[in-house]
This record gives sequence, C-alpha cells and structure tokens, in this order.
Amino acid sequence: MSDRRLTPANARVALDGFAHSGQTVVTPERATISTPIAALRASPAGKRDRQLLWGEAFDVLDRHEGWAFGVALRDGYVGYVEESKLGPDQTPTHLISVRATHLYPTDSFKAEERTSLSFGSRIRVVDERHKFMEVAYGDDGETAFVPKPHIRPIERPFTDPVTIAQLFFGTPYLWGGNSAFGIDCSGLVQAGLLACGIACPGDSDLQQSLGTEASGGYQRGDLLFWKGHVAMCVDDEVLLHANAHHMAVAYEPIARAIARIEAQGDGPVIAHRRL
Repeated sequence: MSDRRLTPANARVALDGFAHSGQTVVTPERATISTPIAALRASPAGKRDRQLLWGEAFDVLDRHEGWAFGVALRDGYVGYVEESKLGPDQTPTHLISVRATHLYPTDSFKAEERTSLSFGSRIRVVDERHKFMEVAYGDDGETAFVPKPHIRPIERPFTDPVTIAQLFFGTPYLWGGNSAFGIDCSGLVQAGLLACGIACPGDSDLQQSLGTEASGGYQRGDLLFWKGHVAMCVDDEVLLHANAHHMAVAYEPIARAIARIEAQGDGPVIAHRRL
C-alpha cells in the first residue's frame, strides 16, 4: 500500500507515474508559502500533518474550493494548503538563521514589525542597507527589512545539526509543528538536518531510515527512536528532544529518558541511527 504522505495523487489528479483510473495527469505549478506558517493538512480542512514556512516552495497539483493540493519541495510531503497562504514562485537567496526574527517596514529597529519569521524561513534579498537587508514582501513589489545578523545565504549550509536543534531549546511543543513558535520531535530533527544540507523526511517513522544502525555508545548527532518519537543525542550522556512530557524542547539524560518513556507505556528504544 502506498504512503499517502508521499504519494502525489488525490481523487482528481496525479503526477505522471502515479495516476490511476479517473485521475488526470498534471504538471506541477510552483508556488511559495506567503505567510509565516502554513499548515500542511491530510485533507481540505482536515488534521494538520506538518507546517510549511515563509518562502518554502510548494508544487501545486490541484486547486479546488480554496485549497491547493500538492507537494512540499523540502521533503516530498504531500497534502493540502489553503490557497490564501500561497504566492507566486520566488527564488529565495537567504534563510533566517536565528531562532526567530522580525520583518520591519523600514530599516529601523524602532519601527513596528510587520510580521515574525521562524528559523528556516526563506527570503529573497533585493538590496542592502547599513544594518538591514531589504527583502521581497508580497506579490506587488513591496519590500520589508530584516536585520543582517539574522540571515544566511542559502548556498552556505550549516555543519552541525545538533547546534541548530539547540537553537530551539525551550520552544513550546506542538504536534505537527515545524517552527520556532511550536515544534514537535520530528520537526526538530528535520530543522537541524535540512539546515545542514542533509535530506530528511518529515515524520519520525520515515526518519528511521536515515543513516546506519549504530552500536556501542552514543555520539553527538545520533538519533534515538521510539514508536512515534525521535530524539537527538547532544553527547554520550544527554539528548535533546521536543516532547509532550516537558511540553517543550528540552535536554534530558539519555538513560533517564529511556527509562521514563518506557515506564509511561511508550516502549523501549526501537532504533539507534548514526548519520
């Protein structure tokens, strides 16, 4: 049985190679997320699977009654996004490289912010000022300003996923979350890996195929999996994970976390993967 999260087809349309009887084969239309966060849903107005961030690419396969069905470019995750949260295709140049930042109407930190963006959001720089970068904002040529220290060129990936994950320390836990305003276990791991140029799927069961099975002790960057949960090792004694016990991204001694999770009825570690 195909995984609907990774199958670019619904009852009406499909990408070439995925079509069955009654489905029309379509060519994807590249769009861009135009709000700070957009929910990627299993069905129109259905439950949230994941979140997409400002500037991320979304390949639209179908538009119907205010909903766009398509594929998230970052990881191939398939779902529905409200059409109102999509803008035209724009090629980003930089990403937000701090936990969160603000976009301002002028190049002044005293100006009232227009919106806030999470780490990993993608922007297109159009001009440079003394302490700010001017970035594209909206569909009509409007611009906004972001502090220079808060962005990084897309072609310069980070090198340590753990360092990126640590940026989210204290972030509230949110099921299906992918941002600095709320994140879950697999969203945290994905944020760290994608920022370092490492391909990573969106959910923990899919992430279990990453790397190779590890043996012996724990190393920085190792991933530990339980059924429905994933954590990242900071070193040989401590892990970092977004979890519902703390309702936040939290550090926890590895041995204590393993014992606690099993004691609460969620079972033992089922995989230890090394990237």
